[in-house]
Amino acid sequence: MADSRRDELLASLVSVGPLRFERVILPWVGERLDIIRPSELDRLLDAAERDPEQNLPYWAELWPSGIALAGLVVREADLLRGMRILEIGCGLGITAIAALLAGANLLVSDYAPEALALCALNCLDQTGRAPEAIQANWREPDSAIARSGAFPLVLAADVLYEARDIEPLHELTTHVVAPGGALWLAEPGRAPAARFIDALKERGWTGPSERCAGPWPDPEDNCKGVVVEIHRLRRPVD
Repeated sequence: MADSRRDELLASLVSVGPLRFERVILPWVGERLDIIRPSELDRLLDAAERDPEQNLPYWAELWPSGIALAGLVVREADLLRGMRILEIGCGLGITAIAALLAGANLLVSDYAPEALALCALNCLDQTGRAPEAIQANWREPDSAIARSGAFPLVLAADVLYEARDIEPLHELTTHVVAPGGALWLAEPGRAPAARFIDALKERGWTGPSERCAGPWPDPEDNCKGVVVEIHRLRRPVD
C-alpha cells in the first residue's frame, strides 16, 4: 500500500521536474533526514510568474526556520505525543516529519498541491505514514484551514515574508489556535514577523523564545550566520 501511494505521489510531481535527495540534520537532536526536493527551482519560478496571486514557490526550499522548528518538535516529543496539531505551510515536510516522529495527530496545509505531495512523500519515506492534508491559501478569508477547527498547538515556520501576511495570519490564529493553546512560530528575524509577534503580545499572548544557529544544509546560510528564533506563544484563555 505504501509503495503504491509513493508511486502515485511521484507521478503527480512530474511537472515539478527532476527531484533529488538532500541530507538535513535536525538541531538539538541530531536526527538525520533525507529530504526529496526539486532540483530545478528556475522552472518553478517561471511558473510562478503566471500565478495571478504571485505565490512564489517558497515551499520548494529548505529553510532554516523549518529545520529549527523540526528539531524543537522532536526534542519536545513527550509534550506532543497524541496531540492534535495543525501546521500552516508544510512545504517539503520537514516539520511534518518531526511531528509524526513525535507521535502527534497531524493536519498539514499548503496552497501548493506540489508541496502537499512532496510533504506526503517525505513523510512516507521517513516515518512510514503521511499526515492529513488541506490544500488552501491561509491568506484567504474563511479558508478551509480557518474552518478546520481549533487546535491545542499550531506550527508555522517562516510564513511571514511580507507585510501583507500579517493581518491574514492574525485572523487565522483566532480560528485555529484554541483558547489556552499555543502557536510555535519559527522565523529568521524578518520585520513582518516582529510586528506580528508584538501584536499578539499586545493581545495577551505570552511565552518563551529561543534561538538556533544551525548548522544548516545550505553553506550560504551558515556563512551568513542565519539565526532562527522560535517563539512558543500561548493564547490567553479569555
